[in-house]
Amino acid sequence: MKKPVVGVIGNTHRVENRFQVQMVGERNLRAVADVAGALPLMFAGAPEITDIGALLDVVDGIVLTGARANVHPTRFNVDPCAKHEPYDIHRDEVALALSAACVARGIPLFGICRGLQEMNVAFGGSLHPEIRELPGRMNHRMPRLENGEIHPDPTVVFADRHDVRLVPGGAFATILGCEKIRVNSLHGQGILEPGQRVVVEGVAEDGTIEAIRIAEAGSFALGVQWHAEYDPQRNPINRKLFEAFGQALLARQRATA
Repeated sequence: MKKPVVGVIGNTHRVENRFQVQMVGERNLRAVADVAGALPLMFAGAPEITDIGALLDVVDGIVLTGARANVHPTRFNVDPCAKHEPYDIHRDEVALALSAACVARGIPLFGICRGLQEMNVAFGGSLHPEIRELPGRMNHRMPRLENGEIHPDPTVVFADRHDVRLVPGGAFATILGCEKIRVNSLHGQGILEPGQRVVVEGVAEDGTIEAIRIAEAGSFALGVQWHAEYDPQRNPINRKLFEAFGQALLARQRATA
């Protein structure tokens, strides 16, 4: 049997402030290849390029990656604010429609950080632009130096920073074999109100939603707020998630053979 193929969404980026490109973090690609056992296929987060129906005829699963840009607030009926830029409205259009299409067609879907947020909005949920501004919440942003620059050491940036409690008997607890995990944290935006079919399965110690599944999905349809793609080759929690995604890909491949 051929390797499953996984579509990995791209992000709008400008090189040298001149050249428009689509960019995907390499760790996402390696996680799919090394741990899920699939062939990663980058596709554009641009609706005029990416035909969702044609894409889903080709792939066995989809990964919605993290990204610097926030989901545009108008997607959940909130006025935009310049301090919450950048936005990537083209990726929004692709990712939200793609989330619904994957679930409708029973195609495995794994949302990571922004991907979790996109899944929530796709099913009618809302986001808060800065979770740390809510009363009682911790700073979920990546660590910075005193001068405001991002910490130069990736092991510090992606270090596990807080616990997540999982719903007993839920999809995550079943996959991971436990009800409490510790994860990294590199986000500002986060879920405010869950969407209609969004089931909350993991919550941080400050109440921030960290793990979701889409109810009544015909296949793997999970999202995590942390960056599971960073270290699944050696992190047992993230490895189990990508392995479960890989198993769902094989099941999908067999079902459509």
